[in-house]
Amino acid sequence: MKYQSFLIKYAEIGTKGKNRYMFEDTLMKQIRRALEAVDGEFEVTKESGRIYVTGNGSYDDDDVIEALKRVFGIADICPMVQIEDRDYENLKKAVVEYMDQVYPDKNLTFKVAARRADKHYPIGSEQMNRDLGEVILEAFPQMKVDVHHPDVLLRVEVRQKVNLFSEMIPGPGGMPVGTNGKAMLLLSGGIDSPVAGYMIAKRGVVLDAVYFHAPPYTSERAKQKVVDLANLVARYAGPINLYVVNFTDIQLHIYESCPHEELTIIMRRYMMRIAQKLAEDAGAMGLITGESIGQVASQTLQSLAATNDVCTMPVFRPVIGFDKQEIIDLSEKIGTYETSIQPYEDCCTIFVAKHPVTRPNINVIRSSEKRLGEKMEELVREALNTTERILCQGR
Repeated sequence: MKYQSFLIKYAEIGTKGKNRYMFEDTLMKQIRRALEAVDGEFEVTKESGRIYVTGNGSYDDDDVIEALKRVFGIADICPMVQIEDRDYENLKKAVVEYMDQVYPDKNLTFKVAARRADKHYPIGSEQMNRDLGEVILEAFPQMKVDVHHPDVLLRVEVRQKVNLFSEMIPGPGGMPVGTNGKAMLLLSGGIDSPVAGYMIAKRGVVLDAVYFHAPPYTSERAKQKVVDLANLVARYAGPINLYVVNFTDIQLHIYESCPHEELTIIMRRYMMRIAQKLAEDAGAMGLITGESIGQVASQTLQSLAATNDVCTMPVFRPVIGFDKQEIIDLSEKIGTYETSIQPYEDCCTIFVAKHPVTRPNINVIRSSEKRLGEKMEELVREALNTTERILCQGR
């Protein structure tokens, strides 16, 4: 059956009181953006706690639903039929037609759940439940009523129009992107950081991202892999500005000047410094990483404290308590896993120490960094000045 429209239900937005309209408007904006990728013309409107997507002309229901399933803030997507003529006899006919078209197999149980949002409508909810259930049984005797565990729960909402729907497709939940500021994601070619970006975007945060590229030690294909990952995350988060930083000279200088067991920590500290500067320039309010406690040497509590030491803005680590399988499961769900496991090296793996320090002393690390001298300041400025920006729109 081709549905005329889709009812969009939200959850957390409903708790926002007098500010709710701002969250609703942002959600509508994100819905319109998502539907730009779908063939067809769509109108997005709202009505007292309800958001509707109405299609005009030719479009594919499944394409619409898939696009909406990537919009944060949506709790449920309800394909529905809207009836403008609210005459009660017309409503009865529409209900029978709906059940006939949507459920070709009539060997099922059902329940009618009517809601009279317009209190001026002359028929009450309980009366509608009885009457509409009766006409369905008369039209399809093989159907049975089950008020406790029905196969089909037919919802009838009487508003300015009458909404008929029985399917509630789960959305991604969360908050609409654009309602909670902006943050900078440190995006590598691994499994963890795309998941971290997804999780923070789900809380309504706009994402920018930074990738540290080390040619010729990392290939252009490794860079393209990160661009691909940014585009996959952007399908949920909206357009992402990906900043590609040439990190080669910085890494070589650290490699030549500092104890090798401290390489990973010191390189990580400079990544955080550069990411914070890019974040400040972009108007972001925090950094995001895919770090998980104890997963690798640079992610022990002592190592995380050492990298945090160079940051003045918050660092968000949404997968900090996840084990690897939990992260993999989520990456598979959002569609980044297959790209993440492509065998293209990133800059961290090239200069990894054989025996990295797992409990770095911050004072020792600071002392080692002094060996880098003024040359490091010049290299950082050069890296920032030559940073490439790539707009990833998820298309």
